[in-house]
Amino acid sequence: MLIKENEILRGRVQQLEISLQQRAEQLSQLESKSEQREWRRGEELRQREDRVRELELELNKERGKEPVVKYVTQTVEVESPATVRQLTKARQRNEVLSERLSSQNERCKQLEEQIRKSDEYSCNLQHKIAAYEREIGKLREELLKEIGHLEERKEEAVKAAASCSAEHFQNLQDQFFTLQKRLTALPPTLRSMKTDYASLRSQVRNFSEFYGAAINEAKKQISAAISEMSEANKDLLEKYRKEVALRRKLHEQLVELKGNIRVLCRVKPVLKEDQHEEGLSVVVTTDPNNESSLTVMNKGKNRSFELDKVFQPHATQEEVFQEIEPLVTSCIDGYHVCIFAYGQTGSGKTYTMEGSVENPGINQRALKHLFSEIEERKDMWSYTVTVSSVEIYNEVLRDLLSKDGEKLDIKINPDGTGQLHVPGLRVIEVRSFQHIKKILATARRNRVTFGTQMNQHSSRSHALLCITVQGTDLASGSKTTGKMNLVDLAGSERVWKSGAEGERLKEAQNINRSLLALGDVIQALRGRHTHIPFRNSRLTYLLQDSLGKGSKTVMVVQVSALERNLGETLCSLKFAQRVCKVELGPAARKIESGGGLCD
Repeated sequence: MLIKENEILRGRVQQLEISLQQRAEQLSQLESKSEQREWRRGEELRQREDRVRELELELNKERGKEPVVKYVTQTVEVESPATVRQLTKARQRNEVLSERLSSQNERCKQLEEQIRKSDEYSCNLQHKIAAYEREIGKLREELLKEIGHLEERKEEAVKAAASCSAEHFQNLQDQFFTLQKRLTALPPTLRSMKTDYASLRSQVRNFSEFYGAAINEAKKQISAAISEMSEANKDLLEKYRKEVALRRKLHEQLVELKGNIRVLCRVKPVLKEDQHEEGLSVVVTTDPNNESSLTVMNKGKNRSFELDKVFQPHATQEEVFQEIEPLVTSCIDGYHVCIFAYGQTGSGKTYTMEGSVENPGINQRALKHLFSEIEERKDMWSYTVTVSSVEIYNEVLRDLLSKDGEKLDIKINPDGTGQLHVPGLRVIEVRSFQHIKKILATARRNRVTFGTQMNQHSSRSHALLCITVQGTDLASGSKTTGKMNLVDLAGSERVWKSGAEGERLKEAQNINRSLLALGDVIQALRGRHTHIPFRNSRLTYLLQDSLGKGSKTVMVVQVSALERNLGETLCSLKFAQRVCKVELGPAARKIESGGGLCD
């Protein structure tokens, strides 16, 4: 260790000496460079002074010369052409001489300007030389100081190394003596340890054989128990799934017999654009093994809600439509069908009903399935499909398929059936799915949407797409009339949360008022009241046929899984539970035979 430390100290001293030599070389290089610069600047200065002197001599010569041109003004009477020519030549010569004189004057001015600039440049050079000299002096002083510091550090390092070497040598000598004493006492201890090691080794060899046999036996018993348990669990899980499927099927049959409104729940997944905001913890959870319940965490307590069907957050548009598909077939068979989406603003109602261009929603999928069924039955049935679309904006009914958005009203149909109709509403007969896609695009463009703090493209109106299917049996001549209402309700919102003001505030108030009227209608239907307040709102009045007896109705309640929307989610789920208990009575098919209309 002492040798290594001495080598380290020697290395450091050598490094210090090398750095000292480098600094000295740098100083000598700087001095030589400064001398060269001074010599070059002196040469340039001498050259410029010589040039200035030459210019001054030339200027003095020019000034000492007498003017060559003399201006003579004479009055001459010209009598001959020769005299005129001579006079013209004299004038031209005078003009040339005048131009030369002016050019000489300009040349003198340029020379004076060059002399002045040369003087200024020489002054600047002198200032720079003085600054360089001062800088070189400072560098020389700093280098001398650094050399002195390095010498002091070198002496201190040598002294410290010498003192440390002596102390380390003494410590090493003491450690050597103690190690000698311990080594003399080690041989008997080592012999006893060898005997103990031999006995332990024999014991361990026997124990490993016994332990391996015991472990193998235990593994066999555990694997047998696990296989038995897994088989039992598989049987139980399969029985549970069959029981849940059977229970759901029987429940759906019971609901259909009673005429209950089926309630489907779709949980909106957390989107990327929501991930930079607060309140992102998920409070709504679903059970993959139970498709009819979901749980909401509120103030540390879990609350469960039982509905007809609960979709997982990652459920696709096709999975949602598969639950709706039988109702589309019922419409072709002559039943009144209503499908509407309910929930807070921004929960995904419009996406579920309309979807996007790449991933269409219930509306387009239902119409595509409808025309597909019509195509399959064309050999036995003839169908006529008509479409109309309206919106309720600020309690005003507007036609979404007319260019001017004409305001409409709801009346009792004068044909004596007692059903409602809208006079002046544009009804278009469609022949294909492509034709109806263009109509849907027109209605979507005409619908009122604005941005709020909760949704950048918030629907500010209730939109209703009505499809009427009239079928004729080619064999018997009987006729069926089916009607399907696809409703996208405007979102319920809290004004303080959505930041609605002015016209948006008026829209929010009308939306909430109409949804409150819908809640009153649901409450009256659930309580089987004799009077149902359908006329309290344009929305409920227009949905009277769909919420009345004999209709097949499905509500898709949209909820958000985020904690910041907990209040709205609970309100939507409580409303959905009330809707589940509404009985509309068995669905009635509208068919007209030769004797007239019958249900």
